[in-house]
Amino acid sequence: MGERLRQEGYRGYFELDFLLDADTGDLWLGELNPRVTGASSITNVTAVAYGDMPLFLFRLLEFMDVEYEIDVEELNERWAQVQNLDEWTQFILKQTEDVTERITRAPASGIWRMPEAGALRFDRRVTDWHTVSDESEAFFLRIAGEGQYRYPGADLGILVTRGRFMNDEHELLDRARGWISGVKAQYASVPLDPDEPPMFEPEPFGFKIL
Repeated sequence: MGERLRQEGYRGYFELDFLLDADTGDLWLGELNPRVTGASSITNVTAVAYGDMPLFLFRLLEFMDVEYEIDVEELNERWAQVQNLDEWTQFILKQTEDVTERITRAPASGIWRMPEAGALRFDRRVTDWHTVSDESEAFFLRIAGEGQYRYPGADLGILVTRGRFMNDEHELLDRARGWISGVKAQYASVPLDPDEPPMFEPEPFGFKIL
């Protein structure tokens, strides 16, 4: 796939999305994204955590007129080693309720904490999610803010945390449900006034990259 992109003149980062049939084990190609994507941050931080070179730096090299060689087989073998695997979760929080309202309160972007026996609370304002220390913390990137609108399917924000939110059967863990309800509880909204003009213009693709 990468060789075909090169023949077409594309240089740089790309990602492939696959769909796995959990019943049959069949693997299907979903789509090809010839760009940096929303999942790129997770892919790159895993490499950096173990002292390796993230793929994004290879993308930069492609546009810096630097000659370099890379052993693809050796790189893939190293990244496949169990000791080099790390568990992170990136979770896109969407509006699932069938209501459309204007947001009057929204959680801030930054690090939030959820102690085992406590409620969700804001811990510190940062823009770098790499400082998440353990599974009791998560970085929240707010997408829908005060004055904007929540509607079925709308992206409210993105959570990044250590560990997993799903089990091997692809079911949400209680931990995940706790974070979902905790973040949603930070939002407040009011029904729309049909005579009220929109307060904000949407920002297309402004939320795609962490």
